[in-house]
Amino acid sequence: MKISVVKNILDANNRIADENRALFDEKKIFVINLMSSPGAGKTTLVEKTIEALKNTYRIAVIEGDIQDTYDADRIAKHNIPVVQINTGGSCHIDGNMVRETLPSFNLDELDLIINENVGNLVCPAEFQIGENAKVMILSVPEGADKPSKYPLMFQESSVMIINKTDLLPYVDFDMQKAEQDAGGLNPDLNIYKVSCKTGEGLDQWVSWLSNQIEAFKQQ
Repeated sequence: MKISVVKNILDANNRIADENRALFDEKKIFVINLMSSPGAGKTTLVEKTIEALKNTYRIAVIEGDIQDTYDADRIAKHNIPVVQINTGGSCHIDGNMVRETLPSFNLDELDLIINENVGNLVCPAEFQIGENAKVMILSVPEGADKPSKYPLMFQESSVMIINKTDLLPYVDFDMQKAEQDAGGLNPDLNIYKVSCKTGEGLDQWVSWLSNQIEAFKQQ
């Protein structure tokens, strides 16, 4: 019975996510679902991405947290539309939560929506929200064993960003293991090594995202 309940929840969510996706397709909005454990650098990456692309694309952000508006307040300083989802204890955002935020945006004036999911390496990978691509961040201080421990996150993602590379001299992180284990789970995974602090490698991530947006617009 428990398995059936979980399946029903996911099926219901997927139907709503498909409806979100149809709306985003109609409006030609590229949508990413950004996931990571807490403290990996999601919000900082969002800020750096906005800085790089805001003069080219019209961007909005959906911030997911259990409570508080700290991250949304950070994003609002960049003068782009942002909505906060407080899940009240849920470890992820889902399709219905995203759908409820959409009236807050003028969808005719957007090219890109970044959904910053709740910090968690398990639940967010299971729930579709209507995204074009899942993007996950693995930060160097977390260790290289995360692909082996949380495989679904890496299997479901289009991009893995290895963040905080400026800390490599100070922590025990096996870059080769992280890349090999993640690539073994998902041979199509795009891997970018970045430091949001120094800016190293961010141009590769920004280039990938820009290319995805342009290709989507041509469909």
